[in-house]
Amino acid sequence: MNTSTMACRLGCGACCIAPSISSPIPGMPHGKKAGERCIQLDNNNLCKLFGDESRPKVCSDFSATIDVCGTSNAQALQLITELEQMT
Repeated sequence: MNTSTMACRLGCGACCIAPSISSPIPGMPHGKKAGERCIQLDNNNLCKLFGDESRPKVCSDFSATIDVCGTSNAQALQLITELEQMT
């Protein structure tokens, strides 16, 4: 398993769609379900809260790695979905 950190692909959004998030998100006080698009993800798949202190800790702690994000946006969505289903 290759866990080296990589540069996040702008406009991917897989980490804002595939996993469930149990902590409150502005506009989503109960978090979000797996596969549900975060309300803070804009039309370009960019986080509206990036760099904002109201961004959930789980989101700001996420590190893009090749084993989680793969080599494309589609692969990231597939891999993160599979990881969510396993946990």
